[in-house]
Amino acid sequence: MRVLGINAIFHDPSAALIVDGRVLAAAEEERFSRRKHGKRPVPFSAWELPELSAAWCLQEAGLRPGDLDAVAYSFDPALCRDQADLNLGDPWDHLRADYARRAPQFLATALPGLDPDQVRFVPHHVAHAASAGLSVPEDSAVLVLDGRGESASHLAGAYRGGKLETFRCQELPHSLGLLYEDLTRHLGFLHSSDEYKVMALASYGQPRFLGLLRELVRADGAGGFTIDRIDWDALAKTRAADGEMTEAHADLASSVQARLEEVLLDLARWTYDASGGLSTLTMAGGTALNCVANARIAAEGPFDRVWVQPAAGDAGTALGAALALGSEHVPFTTAALGRGWSDDELEAELRRAAVPYTRPASIAAEAAAVLARNGIVAWYQGRSEYGPRALGHRSLLAHPGDRDTQTRMNDVKGREQFRPIAPMVRAERFHDIFDGVFPSPYMLFVHRVKPEWRDRIPAVTHVDGTARVQTVHTDTEPLVAAMLTEFEQLTGLPVVVNTSLNTAGRPMVDTPREALELFGSAPVDLLAIGPFAVHRSRVFGGGSEPR
Repeated sequence: MRVLGINAIFHDPSAALIVDGRVLAAAEEERFSRRKHGKRPVPFSAWELPELSAAWCLQEAGLRPGDLDAVAYSFDPALCRDQADLNLGDPWDHLRADYARRAPQFLATALPGLDPDQVRFVPHHVAHAASAGLSVPEDSAVLVLDGRGESASHLAGAYRGGKLETFRCQELPHSLGLLYEDLTRHLGFLHSSDEYKVMALASYGQPRFLGLLRELVRADGAGGFTIDRIDWDALAKTRAADGEMTEAHADLASSVQARLEEVLLDLARWTYDASGGLSTLTMAGGTALNCVANARIAAEGPFDRVWVQPAAGDAGTALGAALALGSEHVPFTTAALGRGWSDDELEAELRRAAVPYTRPASIAAEAAAVLARNGIVAWYQGRSEYGPRALGHRSLLAHPGDRDTQTRMNDVKGREQFRPIAPMVRAERFHDIFDGVFPSPYMLFVHRVKPEWRDRIPAVTHVDGTARVQTVHTDTEPLVAAMLTEFEQLTGLPVVVNTSLNTAGRPMVDTPREALELFGSAPVDLLAIGPFAVHRSRVFGGGSEPR
């Protein structure tokens, strides 16, 4: 069975390919087009397809479009309702259904040789649910929350034997995802893009509006919720994109974040009861990227295990749609599903760029030595990650023990200074330093930094004493684990700063050329690209790495 999954209708267009129960490739279109999130989520862009990522997935498997048994499209226009019924205030919303109905023909044009009759529509939230529930080997309860699908914003159900039983869907216009998007816009950020900034900002405020929000945002006791109109300006004035961030803005972010967590806990508990007490909860949808809420569900909810799809946003519905057609469990074992280059190909790129490089005995040891001297390392290894998190394949690394590291890294990336940076740690050292969900290989939960470590790793300790940890396991990430081991031997610290290899407003670096371009334009001390080392001091002169 050869199934190509396609996500296209809202944002983060992507493609994923499953062949005979194995995920061979999955990638977001932004990594090819270099447009952040691929496109904006407006009705007029609904026709745009992930043409480049879909073509690459087929190329990676040596397939032609005509070889496919099916194409799974993660939106079903038959489930759409009139905009007046949805009450979303968008007179052009009907374009999404119009374009989706024509998707088989659009895809046949984009992928010559594809039979339009091979295209199958998979409901958006079913695709989200499958991306999570069919990516673990066991039966599980499943909870999906995002901005919206065809006419709903939420699904609660369970997977048993590869089959989805749906308990409840919340109809629009009530949407926790759209609520968070509205707040993101009100705070001067880009909605459907910058919600993670609001989550970070929330830690700097106090939830002093929580009482009011409990009246306006309510779980209904039957697996759904209602949201009344919120007068945002009455709580904190609208902030322009370049405007001052005030205490009131931080308090509003804190209050909405707190209420979101409370409602999600209510929904998780209801879903547990409805599932008959299944021990595993799987989660997907853009709201499932809220790692603070995920940690609270894991800590206070009734489930023994909470597993969040690493590509939880709309990009993951490409994989989920393909899984849904197969109706079988295909355990998710790695996010490294994107493009990769051989050592010979990497060396050819370095020669083309005419930069001096070396091939040290151990690139892990070379990187660790630069990090120990407080240098910044661009770490480019293996296949790129599927989803929004850098997990040691397209990463910027730094020393966690320097209090100025957060400022330096945010300067390198051109980000707001309130944005936290995250740690990676070898799995066997996790419990010495952190409390919380373990293992955490995909950075989808926050963890409490133990008090005795907060002054030792201040760069990765957020203002509230937490950190979004990636646990590194030697069996799955031997090179990253080796780098962490070398760094600990040099510094006594088992943690390294890890953030995505990009600058603000741009997708993560994907190709070797893009890695070289970032290295040339940002104050990075070492590019560790495959087994090769490119030192800034040797390319540009003027001194050596920081000591």
